[in-house]
Amino acid sequence: MSARRPPRAADNGSLAPRVREDTIAAVATAPGRAAIAVVRASGADALRICGRIAEPVHGWPVAAREATRCRIHDVDDPSSAIDDGLITVFPAPHSYTGETVVEFGVHGGAYVPTAVLAAIVRAGARAAEPGEFTERAVLNGKLDLLRAEAVADLIDARSRSAHRIAMQQLSGALSDHLDSLRTAVIQIEALLAYDVDFPGEDDGTLPRRIVLAACDTTIATLDALLATVPAAILGREGATVVLAGPPNAGKSSLLNALVGESRVIVSDTPGTTRDAVDVLLEHDPWPLRLVDTAGIREGADPLEQLGIEVSSRWLARAHVVVACAETAGSLTAAITAISALTPAPVIGALTKCDLVSNRYEIIDIANPVVFVSAKTSAGLAALLGEVTKAVQAGAGNPDADTPMVTRARHRSALERARGELAAFRDAWSDGALPAPVAAVHVHEAARALDELIGVVEVDDVLARVFSTFCVGK
Repeated sequence: MSARRPPRAADNGSLAPRVREDTIAAVATAPGRAAIAVVRASGADALRICGRIAEPVHGWPVAAREATRCRIHDVDDPSSAIDDGLITVFPAPHSYTGETVVEFGVHGGAYVPTAVLAAIVRAGARAAEPGEFTERAVLNGKLDLLRAEAVADLIDARSRSAHRIAMQQLSGALSDHLDSLRTAVIQIEALLAYDVDFPGEDDGTLPRRIVLAACDTTIATLDALLATVPAAILGREGATVVLAGPPNAGKSSLLNALVGESRVIVSDTPGTTRDAVDVLLEHDPWPLRLVDTAGIREGADPLEQLGIEVSSRWLARAHVVVACAETAGSLTAAITAISALTPAPVIGALTKCDLVSNRYEIIDIANPVVFVSAKTSAGLAALLGEVTKAVQAGAGNPDADTPMVTRARHRSALERARGELAAFRDAWSDGALPAPVAAVHVHEAARALDELIGVVEVDDVLARVFSTFCVGK
């Protein structure tokens, strides 16, 4: 897509501003029935183009960054109104994209926003591609690439934890941390350059221990950053809590009770749940991804057996498993069978405790056991408490002050940088390679961080990042 090719890197390593001749437009709000919608245009010609279809009540010009009522019409038919809405102008460079941005606030629904967008396009704009507004913000220096990705993560956030991580990245915490890392790598390059260019200065060649110490410190920082990956995944996707046990043990009813609404079909017929059903539950300190699985039993029919195989895969990657059963004996058997299928901690849940006459039958079971009732809600808070303790034992608590690695792209670049520095360290400490050759590894480590931050021209990186955005952002 030639219209979206990134700029060449400037001599100082930052993104060089690129002059764009076209103006883009898109509906910035989600489709569907709604009270209002936002249609925006961005580009050097945005004000002139939108001026062809908008008639402010007090005429032109309108005050910057002030919503003004206007009549909106088609450029080819000024007498026929499309909507009576609001127009707001954000002059360059003080806008989201760094270009002149014009936003229309119009009535929501299926027709009006689409008609306004069509009118802007007929007046001279081009329909925007996914993420193109944010891409222009990056290219014009309003955002760096990491903050741009945080915008997408903020939109996609489904929990407080995911929102917190996205806001932290949007604040620039990760960008600043990675910029410091990049500076540290460049400092190692500078030390090597000194050793190559001035071998006879002062006390002779640069002591290897100085370079090694700088390299070790940088590798340790990279390791600490990579160690945040599991916590970032947990914050975004939730801790996987699998409800498992024999058929008709009350798993689906328990999930519905924990969620607070009917999300899973509940039936007295064994084997009703054929596939796993997962629901993200907002919870502190980590969101919980509750998974209702097919009942595990011997002699299941072929269709039911497929569901049991899915259950086994979920059990293998669970953070916590809640073993469900109706009686003491079946709960003991369920915990034993499930423990052999998962490395995760297993919590027993004696379901339908309102129907159990003697709870002390299972007092000798080593695993934590909670008596619960989906019907009366008894024990639900205690069960969530046990699940929370198990998750915290494995993942700890989120650290609001530590930047997290949130994407596979980030992780890949950091692992490349670490691998190159490790290769350099091995070669440098052994004296196996001369400084100019060993320095190639350090240069590649810096390049990996450059690509991560977005300070070099990397077509496929930008295309991959912004293709995940919604149109209008």
